[in-house]
Amino acid sequence: MAPQAWVVAENGEDLQRPREFLPLSKLEDVGVLYWHLDPKKSESEEELVKIRKDRGYSYMDLIEICPDKLENYEEKVKNFFREHMHPDEEIRYCLEGSGYFDVRDKDDKWIRIWIKEGDMIILPAGIYHRFTLDSAKYTKLMRLFIGEPVWTALNRPQEDHLARQEYVKNNFPTMQLYKVSLLERQVFKVMGFGSLYLFASGSDSAKELAEPYETSLNIS
Repeated sequence: MAPQAWVVAENGEDLQRPREFLPLSKLEDVGVLYWHLDPKKSESEEELVKIRKDRGYSYMDLIEICPDKLENYEEKVKNFFREHMHPDEEIRYCLEGSGYFDVRDKDDKWIRIWIKEGDMIILPAGIYHRFTLDSAKYTKLMRLFIGEPVWTALNRPQEDHLARQEYVKNNFPTMQLYKVSLLERQVFKVMGFGSLYLFASGSDSAKELAEPYETSLNIS
């Protein structure tokens, strides 16, 4: 069994209808791990215990994401949907409801993963991702962590972060880093490199514009 996954636009809207679902191998290509358990069956509880033991997930809590049960709901769901990464794995086991995890592929496109009851996914450290609810506006998730949890989200860009560099090296070995000037960046845009990743600091101050920009090109 595999979760339903497909490519979506930058704003989260479907690029085409009907959806063209992607095989599980596409998620494996970006480092995402997946299990399907049944929260209502004891066998699944045993499998969950084994997964936690094998991967060292000592911490566990539950979160319900919906307008009535999540404090500061609007602010938090907005933050969940902002593109970010974590220096550690993000582990979520869906106990009830459903929602969307979007992850970047090697071409910088969004792959949307529709998780439902029983789906468990692990997003690797360093992967750019975001989360949003679907039209049901409700999900109950188990969150797992190694040791004490760190919930800080590091918004993109984070190309200098060790976790991001390790992620790119392990999952996209054909991607190389280059230093390019502001002029070269504009040339790349004119040439139509749609999947060019611009890893500037995010500010356009005069001081920063004088600095070289770091970018990566997929050379496969």
